[in-house]
Amino acid sequence: MVTPEKFTNATSYNGRPLVVDLDGTLIHTDMLHESAIRLLRDKPHFVLAIPFWLFRGNAWLKQKLASHIDVDITSLPFNKKLIDWLESQKDLGRKLVLCTATDMSIAKMIARHLKLFDEVIASDGIQNLAGKNKANALVEKYGENGFDYVGNSSVDLLVWEKSKQGIIVNSSIKLVHQASLKTEIEHVISKSKNNLKTWVQVFRLHQWIKNVLIFVPIFAAHQVMSSEAWSNLGLAFLSFSLCASSVYIANDLLDLDSDRAHPRKRSRPFASGAISIWMGAVLVPILLFSSLAMALHVGGSFLPWLVVYFGLTCAYSWGLKRLVLIDCLTLAVLYTLRIVAGAAAVSVPLSFWLLAFSIFLFLSLAFIKRYAELKTHPEDKAKKVHGRGYYLTDAPLVQQLGLTSGYAATLVLALYLNSENVIKLYRTPEIIWGAVPLILLWISWMWLKAHRGLMHDDPIVFAIKDKVSILIGALFITILVVARVW
Repeated sequence: MVTPEKFTNATSYNGRPLVVDLDGTLIHTDMLHESAIRLLRDKPHFVLAIPFWLFRGNAWLKQKLASHIDVDITSLPFNKKLIDWLESQKDLGRKLVLCTATDMSIAKMIARHLKLFDEVIASDGIQNLAGKNKANALVEKYGENGFDYVGNSSVDLLVWEKSKQGIIVNSSIKLVHQASLKTEIEHVISKSKNNLKTWVQVFRLHQWIKNVLIFVPIFAAHQVMSSEAWSNLGLAFLSFSLCASSVYIANDLLDLDSDRAHPRKRSRPFASGAISIWMGAVLVPILLFSSLAMALHVGGSFLPWLVVYFGLTCAYSWGLKRLVLIDCLTLAVLYTLRIVAGAAAVSVPLSFWLLAFSIFLFLSLAFIKRYAELKTHPEDKAKKVHGRGYYLTDAPLVQQLGLTSGYAATLVLALYLNSENVIKLYRTPEIIWGAVPLILLWISWMWLKAHRGLMHDDPIVFAIKDKVSILIGALFITILVVARVW
């Protein structure tokens, strides 16, 4: 039998308690999904035990999951509108009861954090308190029509049927109509609808611009007139982008706590609860297999490099991003892998100079990304950034390392201008020397923007939007073209 836990002795409102659901109602997420994701992230070896736990029932599964994870209750995406309304009802003297299918251990922590509820009723490892079980438990305790119920899904129709009044949260018009046939609707709290912008954020379509690096090899090898190369690289770009989106989604799911602790990332679809976690879990394999299917039709050895990129990105999401310095080096390699994969797609050999320039340049950009995060992190929070290996005091050192890497990239470019390849590929190689100060200017400009706290996006995405960066890029290309044809 499910045992309630009392917190205070608040008086009832007309003798009827106000019973509140948790998942999708009080919070914009589902604690079962949250628990499973945390187990996968922190204790992946226990994932194999999930089928055995589930065999003993949902209640047992939830209890075992709760016992193996740590949940930061304070960072959960709470329903602010509902909480404000509940506070107003509390002021009227209504007794508030949290009744949820989530395990009791988690439900109690949430209740204590909010300091709103007089009583908690939840799953106990034996009985899963959802649907009919929840309705029966509430009728047994308060009697039929002896309580009002706040819920959000079709499963709650069984509970509303036994309640005196219903409060509907985050639901469709159809569910409101269905619930009105079961009980008297006291109040409806709507949720902001997801739009195209929300799904753009889910897939991180703006991040696809980084995959343009795949096209760099045909420019470096002066093969821009090859239609076959463009066709292969176009398919490679789409394959890489779908793979990247699958990784971004997986990373968002595994990084929920860190995102919710970040002043800007907390608004991301999964962190805020705008998109359900289960949707992300379904999208990841769909996008990945679509990417691999496309990669099979790309020429050269593109597929193996795509697999390497995916594996390294997963390693980054799983743990490398939490290792100081290693995270930035990994990001630099991931940027460079895009160029390597592009060269593999069209069977173009990569020069030592291009790889060396790429590693140093992208390492500088990776340090910019991390430095910008340190700059925007609230100073009144913990000195160590959540989910990262850096302290706030590391910002000056990160800045120095990044500037050094950027200037090293410029040095590599300058040394390349004395190589035999330049003499062979360009009619007037002396003109290319004009690209050196441009690169120095751009790197310095990017770091200046980061130092001023104006680097709000990924550095490459920022550069695409930044007028100064666009101008420098146009001048850089113009120099290369003039040196080639003049």
